[in-house]
Amino acid sequence: EMQQALPFAMDPVVYDFEINHDGTKAQWWDVEKQGPVPALVDKRNDDTSKANGYATTNGHVDTAQTLDQLLEELQFDTTDHDNVQRDYRAGKIGLEQNRLPLETQLEDIRPEDLIYASPTAHSSSQSKITPEIFERGVQEIQNGTVAVVSLAAGVGSRWTSGAGCVKALNPFCKLQGRHRSFLEVHLAKSRRVSEAYATDSGNMIPHVITTSYMTHSAVETYLQRVQNHGYSGPLYVSQGKSMGLRMIPTKADLKFSWHHQSKLDDQAQKVRASGQQALLGWVEQMEEASDYRDNIPLQCLHPVGHWYEIPNLILNGTLCEMLLDRPQLKYLMLHNIDTVGADVDPGLLGLFASDDSSTLSFEVIPRRVEDVGGGLARVNGKTRLVEGLALPRQEDEFKFTHYNSMTTWIDIDKLLNVFGLSRDDVLAAGSATADTEAASKVAQAIHAFSARLPTYVALREVKKRLGDCHEDIFPTAQFEKLWSDMTSLDNVDCQFFVVPRCRGSQLKDVAQMDGWLRDGSAAYLETLCAFEDQQC
Repeated sequence: EMQQALPFAMDPVVYDFEINHDGTKAQWWDVEKQGPVPALVDKRNDDTSKANGYATTNGHVDTAQTLDQLLEELQFDTTDHDNVQRDYRAGKIGLEQNRLPLETQLEDIRPEDLIYASPTAHSSSQSKITPEIFERGVQEIQNGTVAVVSLAAGVGSRWTSGAGCVKALNPFCKLQGRHRSFLEVHLAKSRRVSEAYATDSGNMIPHVITTSYMTHSAVETYLQRVQNHGYSGPLYVSQGKSMGLRMIPTKADLKFSWHHQSKLDDQAQKVRASGQQALLGWVEQMEEASDYRDNIPLQCLHPVGHWYEIPNLILNGTLCEMLLDRPQLKYLMLHNIDTVGADVDPGLLGLFASDDSSTLSFEVIPRRVEDVGGGLARVNGKTRLVEGLALPRQEDEFKFTHYNSMTTWIDIDKLLNVFGLSRDDVLAAGSATADTEAASKVAQAIHAFSARLPTYVALREVKKRLGDCHEDIFPTAQFEKLWSDMTSLDNVDCQFFVVPRCRGSQLKDVAQMDGWLRDGSAAYLETLCAFEDQQC
């Protein structure tokens, strides 16, 4: 039941130690008398490799067949991969290219760049939410024009300090007498808003859970086991098939990543330099920017960033299904699975629906020192969100007073128009009788649009297990595109709502839980939820 929800670090291991009385020793080998030096023997048990699901050839992992089968099953996008790989080889993208130019003007935002939009429970004198706007939001909920999209594609590596689990299923906190998972909390919020404002039970808020190749099976199994936590509204699971194939890093990226390392004492520095030279030799042998395939299949793949979650809704037919089920659907509220305070607040919905010009509205929160990874800024005069990867200097982050919560209000038709598509295109491509031409048009439009967004490169260490408790660690390159970079495009009209921290803060690390409980955020969350077991 908890296998995918909690991090189980390792299977039990029994060690058989034996004392080496001689230490390291060498033996003289007389080639004339004893013949050629025998080749080193690989003592690994073949059964270990078979148990891991791949075969070995001359001591090297042979994953070509099984990896290709997995890529085919997941409908791997070779066009996107080839474009990224070509740009990486050419030096158009990379660790150094992630950053904005040094001459970029970065300033904190001005008051006129923000809309203060405290939700119902935290109204203030600055809030732009009037009774009329609140009533507009209630009307939209009653008309069934809004749906929720919860991003549940991650495995919570930061949450579990690297152990990994399906974060959406993690029972992270005790609320109303029971430990609740992130998914249960979000469904409970949609239930409460629907019961409070949707007078017609047929207009309960549709809820979409997006997954990835790492989480889809676990999320589906969980929802079946808990019977959707009793949520009676429309519930969709959007299977994300966007993934990347890791690459061998370039020498330039390796050297750039080492450039900022602190200097060690002379002996340790020599050891480090020797290891770095060995890695550069490995890169040269494997070929820079080539596919990384020398491992088990899942170690060769990587997630490609949360920008792809909305395009996935279009490509996999989920948005089409939603529009067929509810033709009046106009708005989406997108949020991270760990932004637990976000819900379909009528005031915020009414504020967004009342603005005829905006395609996207992002919720931001007042920044604290622990909020790292970029923020809301003026970049060469344009108000936009900036990722930490893109900052020209590390100290630039301290200029920003507001932080991105990732919660976004989306006008469906306006976003489709930005992609070069229409509602009719989505319905034609995603219906049961979809023709190839319609599906091709949608895919090409999304590919063309994605090319306009920045592509970030990151280096990640990957373990290659050799058996008998031996393993090697290699650096690999992977890419991602991020949703907040939609604000960097000139033809995407965006606005920014300032909301309280209890609504917009994200639980990325277990160490945050103590402060989150003490500052009243947990108590606030309880008021937003209507759990199945608390229903009369």
